Amino acid sequence: MSSRTENRWPWPVVVFVAIGLIGLGALTTYLVMKSRVPEATLSSTTINTPPPAVQASVSAGAPAAGPLADLSLTLSKESVDRAGILISRVTTSTAGGRIRVPAVVEPNAYRSVVVTPVVAGRVTSVSAQLGQHVRRGQSLAEVYSPELSEAQSRYLAARAELDAHERELRRIEKLVALGSASRQELEKIHAEHTAATTMVQSLRSRLTLLGTPAAEVEKLSSTSDISATVMIPAPIDGVITARDTNVGQNVDTAAKLFTVVDLSTVWIVGSVYERDLGRVRVGSPVTITTPAYPTMTLSGTVSYLDPQLNPDTRTAQLRVAVPNRGSLLRLGLYAEMQVGDEASAERVMVPRAAVQVIGDRSVIYLADSTATGRFIEREVRVGVAADDQVEIVSGLHSGDSVVVKGSFALRAERERLGLRPAVVQ
Repeated sequence: MSSRTENRWPWPVVVFVAIGLIGLGALTTYLVMKSRVPEATLSSTTINTPPPAVQASVSAGAPAAGPLADLSLTLSKESVDRAGILISRVTTSTAGGRIRVPAVVEPNAYRSVVVTPVVAGRVTSVSAQLGQHVRRGQSLAEVYSPELSEAQSRYLAARAELDAHERELRRIEKLVALGSASRQELEKIHAEHTAATTMVQSLRSRLTLLGTPAAEVEKLSSTSDISATVMIPAPIDGVITARDTNVGQNVDTAAKLFTVVDLSTVWIVGSVYERDLGRVRVGSPVTITTPAYPTMTLSGTVSYLDPQLNPDTRTAQLRVAVPNRGSLLRLGLYAEMQVGDEASAERVMVPRAAVQVIGDRSVIYLADSTATGRFIEREVRVGVAADDQVEIVSGLHSGDSVVVKGSFALRAERERLGLRPAVVQ
């Protein structure tokens, strides 16, 4: 019994040996599996390897942060025919620096005044008519106002009180000089006289604000001089373009009675399309013609360019101020503006259909003359557009053969093959 006990291994040794055997088995399994994986991977890679042209295209991709490098794409003849690809040689054209902008004649908003009454009341007479030329200060209408009558009555009462205080002040001054009145009485009457003077001045200003001329205020001396009718004068020289009142109408100080516009100058307002904004600036020369007067040509400069676009039409307002000699330019008249310099330049133009927009990039597809069915995708920078043509500022030269029809099919094929990094999209 004691001999068997001495030949037993300690239990820690048994556990260590067991763990070692398990680890050795796992290592052997891993090495066997690793030796088999390269064969399967190589087989899969061989099956999915793209053609040499595609491999070259993948390696040519540029980082998204910089300009895109040229990328080649090869299609079979059947694919080219099915896509309806049409190739055309790029040429330059002489494009004028001017753009044509439809416009309309509008009033000069800085010389247009809405006439409102200075007092509330009832309109008793209207002397101005639509289209009438008026001079500044000319009476346009009259308004009967109880408020004005009350203000005049209060002014007369204050004037009478001030006169009484002045007489009392002179009397007290004489008594003080004789020693029959105290200085306290004199100071009291001085204070009362000052208060009465301030009240008269305040009521005089009130009458002026209510439309009573200063000369008439000075003439107001008795109740028989009180007039509750106030005249509505023309604020500027101009033409009545709107009349919104008639006799008998009750009005307040916010009521719109007339609109007077100085038509010695008018605005020609047009809408510039988003694609043409790069060719227009404040100060650009403008030539204006109208269908109503074919032989008349006006010149001016852009005085205002709207800083924001109309979200519906994608246009910005353009404004030119011109003199209106003889009042020939009537409000609402159609006009046409030629904006920009007359100088012309050679521009590389391609059809709009030739340009594909990928994210914030614009690309075109060139036909590779060295290999049939091979196309090169190239990033370009576009300029202004005219009709169905787009200017190419950089990336294209005269004589290049560009795909003008079917470029979308080339883009779709390139995306299907994944030849550009996804971040470029």
